[in-house]
Amino acid sequence: MYKYATCLFLVLLPAGAQEIRFPESFEKLAAKAKEAVTVSLDGNMLQLAGNFLSGRSTGEAAAKQLAGDLKGIYVRSFQFEKEGEYTEADVAPVRAQLTSERGWSGVVNITEPAERVEVYVKKDASRVLGMTVLVSEKRELTVVYIDGPIDLKRLGELLPKGLNAAVEKGMAGKQ
Repeated sequence: MYKYATCLFLVLLPAGAQEIRFPESFEKLAAKAKEAVTVSLDGNMLQLAGNFLSGRSTGEAAAKQLAGDLKGIYVRSFQFEKEGEYTEADVAPVRAQLTSERGWSGVVNITEPAERVEVYVKKDASRVLGMTVLVSEKRELTVVYIDGPIDLKRLGELLPKGLNAAVEKGMAGKQ
């Protein structure tokens, strides 16, 4: 009996695990960066954080509701002294996970000479189930992964207006 329970646990363990994995190269980037930020908030931590929001303002109410539905928020951000301290090869393992075969769609891709912003969403028939944002600049790299159902209207209340408009425009093209 114990052997079967252990096997069942090991099979179900990945179901609750974070879907997007940050590559091992990110640890090396953190060591090279002049500033590195790591945020790993699972569902329990998000609910705890939500308890500190009063919900009195529109923004706080939207954040509290949004956070309550999520499985996790994971951020890796690196700022470097000089250009070239990270390469496309460092970001490629993250992009490789954001494929249509895995349910992901790119909804925003803004490329400028000094900056690239990409937004990917994972959807089922009617809901957004996750979002990943990649921002790469010459001396800075940021990856934000939001795991769980996302109400885009509530998220829009929290995003800067320019990014909110870009996400809505990208989502409209994917419908």
